[in-house]
Amino acid sequence: MDAVTIIHVIISLLGIVSGYIVIAGMLQAQRLPRWTAFFLITTVLTSATGFAFPFVKLLPSHILAVLSLIALAIAIYALYSRKLAGRWRSTYVVTAIIAQYFNVFVLIVQAFQKLPQLKALAPTQTEPPFAIAQAVNLVAFLLLGYMATKRFQPENVHASL
Repeated sequence: MDAVTIIHVIISLLGIVSGYIVIAGMLQAQRLPRWTAFFLITTVLTSATGFAFPFVKLLPSHILAVLSLIALAIAIYALYSRKLAGRWRSTYVVTAIIAQYFNVFVLIVQAFQKLPQLKALAPTQTEPPFAIAQAVNLVAFLLLGYMATKRFQPENVHASL
């Protein structure tokens, strides 16, 4: 792997780990400002550094990166500009969780491409093991999103910003 790939992978994994920490905080109605900032920064960098790889045409990964950047822009606006007021709280939760879902979606794609054991199960990523993994991921994030939207209601949102 070259330096760009290594940096991209490290940033991506840091974004995924911190994203789960932030979601755990949401489920406990805790803001976790430093972890949240770290998650948002690393996830923006993950999407942005994806464009550093050479490409000739627009790929599905580029479209997903753009969608992730849109979700992140909304999450950042809801959190830092709108201060989670009113509907911006749930907007933040949903868009942050969408960004994390995209990260994990790509992680699964990469795992099935790079890990020999998984590649053997789904060499073209059209086979049932890949579809099942992605379906489980989607259902898990739908449940996390629902629970986080209900539970992430810090009593004094403005004081924790």
